[in-house]
Amino acid sequence: MTRFRKELSVIPWAAWVIAVLVYLGLAVLIVTVPVRTDAEIQHWPLWAKTLLIAGPGLPLAICVLLIGYVNGDARRRGMRYVLWTLLAALIPNAIGIILYFVLRDPLTTPCPRCAAQLRPGYTFCPKCGAALAQACPQCRSAVEAGWSHCVRCGTALPSA
Repeated sequence: MTRFRKELSVIPWAAWVIAVLVYLGLAVLIVTVPVRTDAEIQHWPLWAKTLLIAGPGLPLAICVLLIGYVNGDARRRGMRYVLWTLLAALIPNAIGIILYFVLRDPLTTPCPRCAAQLRPGYTFCPKCGAALAQACPQCRSAVEAGWSHCVRCGTALPSA
């Protein structure tokens, strides 16, 4: 499965249904009102009528799918998904959607021992206590490979 397909699977099915209904509803509205009543539009070529009918609903359907993506992705990342969905839907000009992409939390990763979802930067699993990174023997804060001393307490670290 490609990464694009994996990201599309984050969008809830309800957002897909709403997007299709918005697209079809706008297309039907355009067919019933301007295309049938305006005499000038009836003389347009077929490709122009098709573009008129299919065009305006596409940006709205994409906007609905983006709001659905914000909902599913925020849920996947352990964020307040209802709040982010409302912000994405109610702040005009897609600014809420852009804010979400700028401010979203990083993806969680599973613990290798108990599979609990963990945020990046954890040294120990909060559920089972498994060591996820090297830790200082004195203060137990995370240390990186190659450090000779702990940045928190100054303890000399054993060389690996």
